[in-house]
Amino acid sequence: MLQVLSSAWALLLGVGLLMLGNGLQGSLLGIRGDIEGYSTFTMSFVMSAYFVGLMFGSWIAPTMIRRVGHVRVFAALASLISAVMILYPALTSPVVWTLGRLIVGFCFSGVYVTAESWLNNAADNENRGKALSLYVVVMTLGLVLAQAFLLIGDPADYLPFVIASILVSVSVAPILLSISPTPAFDTAKRMSLGELFTITPLGCVGMFLIGGVFSAMFGMSAVYATSAGLDLRQTSLFVACFYAGTLLTQYPLGWVSDRMDRRLLIIIVSGTAGLSALFGMMSGGAYNLLLISALVTGSMVNPLYSILLAHSNDYLDHDDMAAASGGLVFINGVGAAAGPLIIGWLMGDAIFGPKGFFLFIATLLGALVAFAIYRSTQRETVPVDETGAIAMMAPTASPVAVEWGQEYIIETELEEQENSEASA
Repeated sequence: MLQVLSSAWALLLGVGLLMLGNGLQGSLLGIRGDIEGYSTFTMSFVMSAYFVGLMFGSWIAPTMIRRVGHVRVFAALASLISAVMILYPALTSPVVWTLGRLIVGFCFSGVYVTAESWLNNAADNENRGKALSLYVVVMTLGLVLAQAFLLIGDPADYLPFVIASILVSVSVAPILLSISPTPAFDTAKRMSLGELFTITPLGCVGMFLIGGVFSAMFGMSAVYATSAGLDLRQTSLFVACFYAGTLLTQYPLGWVSDRMDRRLLIIIVSGTAGLSALFGMMSGGAYNLLLISALVTGSMVNPLYSILLAHSNDYLDHDDMAAASGGLVFINGVGAAAGPLIIGWLMGDAIFGPKGFFLFIATLLGALVAFAIYRSTQRETVPVDETGAIAMMAPTASPVAVEWGQEYIIETELEEQENSEASA
């Protein structure tokens, strides 16, 4: 781990600064939208636009990189993100914000692809898993610490948006000054969605539902907090709790995933998160109870991304894993783009009000539990000793990081197979 950190610390620092800026701008807009008097439904379009841009960017960014190279793409997109963040407080219009979030989502997709390509290139077969783990930790820490920056300045003013812009701008320096020669770039051939669903129905449905849940936490938690009457400090801590718990549960749940029926684990983890969301809905707005709900829900939901990916791999041949990863990321992106729109409607005063936030999350997780139970009756589970390894992933990971994780899994399984044959 120290070897990876010493060789890639500047790149990881840059990624951390990017996540600080990204996490801050999402929460800022949720709070500023309330200050401007925008409804939760209006803000749902603003928040959804980010995930739409992220989804389309994952398709287009590889082509851009092949044409002009990693360095130019990274620098150009990061500069555009920084500029848009400055425009948010200058042009306070839902239409402008929606277009801005679309652009920021598209650009962040390209930035992630580029940074992850560099990091993957800097790792070798022996430390690729450790590099991926560090990357997940840095991204999660960035999202948690970003919420503390909400307390610097008044969201009704320019300063917090300027800080977000500066964080993104500064992130470019350590990355561009530390990179090794530009890595070769290639992506795996994609598998059709129909074929992918036939192979792993639970993986596809689960990725779609988890996309909706994650976008609710990432895009709408600050909107919920303001509509529920939380002040700035309370909102900051509430949003941070959705990510903080992940640092404690990601790896223990990954360890358990390698040692029990993954469908059963999906049922348990989804059910726990769903019950926690219901607890938040019925808390009556009590702040301490909301924090507990956010902490438990987030600590269960975020690792589900990796567990669902590992479950899907259990039914895929090694040659198909990388091809399947693109389809799973796309399905997750569709769910993420749809999530804020639905939750914004549910949180309307004429529907459920703020309670619609937790109701939406609980409903999706309940649907995942029900479908996982159904799938358990349709196909025999893969024996524990025949399941593949798990690579811990952040739900914000691009297709490049997911393919990188798939490569690590394949290498680990082949190595274990060779060791088993040698000892036989």
